[in-house]
Amino acid sequence: MRFSTQEITGSRVGIRYAVELTYEIDGPAEFLLNVHAAVTPRQSVAEEQFSVQPVVPITVEADPATGNRIAAFHGEVGTMRATYSALVHLAHDFRNTDDIVAESPAALPVRTLPFLYPSRYCQADLVVQAAWDQFGNMPRGYGQVAAVRDWVESGVRFAPGVSSSCTSVLDTLRDRAGVCRDFAHVMIAYCRALNYPARFVTGVDYGAATELGPPDFHAYVEVFVGGAWFVFDPSGISPVTGLIRIGTGRDAADVSFATIFGPVRTGMPIVTISAVDDPANGVSPPAVTRLAVSTAE
Repeated sequence: MRFSTQEITGSRVGIRYAVELTYEIDGPAEFLLNVHAAVTPRQSVAEEQFSVQPVVPITVEADPATGNRIAAFHGEVGTMRATYSALVHLAHDFRNTDDIVAESPAALPVRTLPFLYPSRYCQADLVVQAAWDQFGNMPRGYGQVAAVRDWVESGVRFAPGVSSSCTSVLDTLRDRAGVCRDFAHVMIAYCRALNYPARFVTGVDYGAATELGPPDFHAYVEVFVGGAWFVFDPSGISPVTGLIRIGTGRDAADVSFATIFGPVRTGMPIVTISAVDDPANGVSPPAVTRLAVSTAE
């Protein structure tokens, strides 16, 4: 789906979100949760709270390469509930798409190269011919990447329940259906096949249609082109200015919101999200834009 374009007002976008996770623990267990908002030069956390009940010691450590912030703690037999809430400010970098000139593969920064190679769910080496058959006649640049996004959005049907945590890009291309995770994997694999570094981002999104169900974690894509990581949402369910970064990796294998060791039964996550409208302090809700958007650097 596509949204009507609005003027973007205010110097920053403000979004509040909260996550509640409930676990039934049958024996000693260890938890690694990736639900904290990442901190980057363009995404700041103005307020946040994280707690676990029953109360246990918690450590939160950030990965300096990705900004992923991992909360680690131990659980014993019984019911455990983890809650996180935050107020996040985004200072988007907006660019005219016509001004973005793609570098050659040999000119890519070394730090982007891990996102150029095939990964567990994004077997870019197996879709090279298909990607070049579909997009190889287009000039290299932002427009080619946007064409991949549009092709994925129109060619894959949003259908909860048809995919699983084991679904790879090859499965999604066969079934032509999936959820945001699967849309992201297809776009990433095709962009890598076309020699663009592309990475998987988990987060939450503001602006999705209510008929898609209650708010949940979301997955989207960043592609390195013209010297910056630009945001794309091939599922088309929310404006890119309404995306909050939590985890960044090569694909979904790198950024699970919960990694659990031990006999644990998990409940459905409860996610809430709302926009902040505070023009007096230069903070506005997310809005749609035709400009290229970066939040990474």
